[in-house]
Amino acid sequence: MDATDRKILHLLQEDAKRPVTALRVGLSATPCRRRIRKPEESGVARVALLDADKLRAGVTVFASIRTDKHDAA
Repeated sequence: MDATDRKILHLLQEDAKRPVTALRVGLSATPCRRRIRKPEESGVARVALLDADKLRAGVTVFASIRTDKHDAA
């Protein structure tokens, strides 16, 4: 991942609905789409953030805990 990839991801993180043609990273639309598709296909970058207040949703927490001991103590 180079500086252009990071800039594209940063811009999409600010506004995921931004058209590829509005990214302004010094590339035409086709190479930009390729750079966006690459992390999507590898499972790195595609997340939707929802407004819990507008959805009237409670709090959901996902936790993963790893330990070297599995006993009551």
